[in-house]
Amino acid sequence: MNKHIQRGLALVGAIMVSHSAMAGGPDLTPLTSQVDFGTTIAAVLAIAGLLAGVYIAIKGARTLLSMIKGR
Repeated sequence: MNKHIQRGLALVGAIMVSHSAMAGGPDLTPLTSQVDFGTTIAAVLAIAGLLAGVYIAIKGARTLLSMIKGR
């Protein structure tokens, strides 16, 4: 029984050490420092602005047509 307890404690200790070593996560600074998302963010914002403009134009046209029709 003593051997089983020692093996169990050794296993728990190994798991705790490996868990605490990975708690911070891997360091990906060299990979992420080389990536520039500035142009991608600008493109996404431009498309969102374009879609908002189209939506406002459609909503305005519907409002204007409903005013003309008298509904």
